Amino acid sequence: MTFSSLVFLFVFFPVTFILYALIRQKTARNVILIIASIVFYAFGEPVAVMIMIVSVLLNYLFGLLCASESDPSGKKAKTAVFLAVLVNIGLLIAYKYTGFFVSVFDGITGLSIPVPHIRLPIGISFFTFQGLSYVIDVYRNKKLVQRNFFYVLLYIAFFPQLIAGPIVRYEDIALQIESREFNIERISSGITRFIAGLGKKVIVANQMGFIADTVFSLEPSSIGMGPAWIGAICYTLQIFFDFSGYSDMAIGLGRMFGFDFKENFNYPFIASSIQDFWRRWHISLSTWFKEYVYIPLGGNRKGELRTTINKLVVFFLTGFWHGAAFTFIVWGMLHGLCQMLETYQIVPTKKKWFKPIGHVYTLLVVILAFVLFRADTLMQGFRIIGDMFSFGAGDAVSNAQVYSCISPLTITLFIFAVLLSTPVFRILKEKIYAKGHQVPYEYVESIVSVIVLALAILSLVSGKYNPFIYFRF
Repeated sequence: MTFSSLVFLFVFFPVTFILYALIRQKTARNVILIIASIVFYAFGEPVAVMIMIVSVLLNYLFGLLCASESDPSGKKAKTAVFLAVLVNIGLLIAYKYTGFFVSVFDGITGLSIPVPHIRLPIGISFFTFQGLSYVIDVYRNKKLVQRNFFYVLLYIAFFPQLIAGPIVRYEDIALQIESREFNIERISSGITRFIAGLGKKVIVANQMGFIADTVFSLEPSSIGMGPAWIGAICYTLQIFFDFSGYSDMAIGLGRMFGFDFKENFNYPFIASSIQDFWRRWHISLSTWFKEYVYIPLGGNRKGELRTTINKLVVFFLTGFWHGAAFTFIVWGMLHGLCQMLETYQIVPTKKKWFKPIGHVYTLLVVILAFVLFRADTLMQGFRIIGDMFSFGAGDAVSNAQVYSCISPLTITLFIFAVLLSTPVFRILKEKIYAKGHQVPYEYVESIVSVIVLALAILSLVSGKYNPFIYFRF
């Protein structure tokens, strides 16, 4: 089940919300959310739901060991953290990377060990990271330990952020699990945020994704320069609006039930460097790697060379986290390489004169890297990048297939997507509020939300293209 499915919009969410609103007792509300979250996950993963629950149970027990009062030496706590890393990373490796490692081993040795095809549980990359962060945080601060298993279960399994993030740290919502507000204002703002995310996903991302998929389904040798750029830019917009759209929906849903999740995207396409880009893109993931990998490795405290190595390790893992393929690894390492060039000022991002150029440089790196991220193989990715700079005309039939996807509607959506990628609407809102026109703005915002919701539902009812790209992660 996904947020952009009719069964979620018209069955699961209304039932869950109505039950939650009718029952006012705190513990009962938590039970409703836990049951709803398990049902939500089991709807698409009836077997894997047990994996998720066992993962939560083990991390809960590891947390108790970390906070054990009968452990003055800290040996139990260190053992618990070691086991937590072993279990969570081991779970990821077993389900996500076994086939990759076997195929690489076969390629190196020339053997023909059968490559296992293991179904990847949805959201495993997210709930294992949340569980691991909980244990490490308790190890660092025993006061964070939660002795109520169901609180830990709700924290990790809460359906808004279970399958696509954002990655939430326990200390950020610990108090909200025990006591939170549920009122009209929060519900209203949550609905508005959810609809904005739904519109991003269904109306913008899906349309951009259809064009991108058309380009990437063609043989690279038949693609001209124009279609190659169209495919690359459309995929960049697709993954941004899909990912940020899901984050918006998660934040909106959380707000409706009294939870405040931190922002996950902050206009990454206006960044003037790759370092700036990663302060704005998938913030919860970059923060996770900073807190639990980069800083423990030494951060920037052990000299420039060690700092560079630490950053490259982080970006290698960031790429590998996204998927078991060399395309993801190279994507991550390309970003790491650019950060290294910026750190040593080989790319002079700190120079004032470079800032306008920096925006172009950053967008170019991001778009080219996303071509590799989207490609089925490195060869396909590099060939499409070659097409982007080849000035070739391409095959007339293939070009016609790509250009046939472009209509006045897609052009309008593209322009709107570009505007949404910048803070232009946020700035406009701030200016309107500054002039005291808050009420008229809110009326217009409500009307726009209703229109966006109607258009999204019409698109879903028509059965149009609506992929769930997180199956790859």
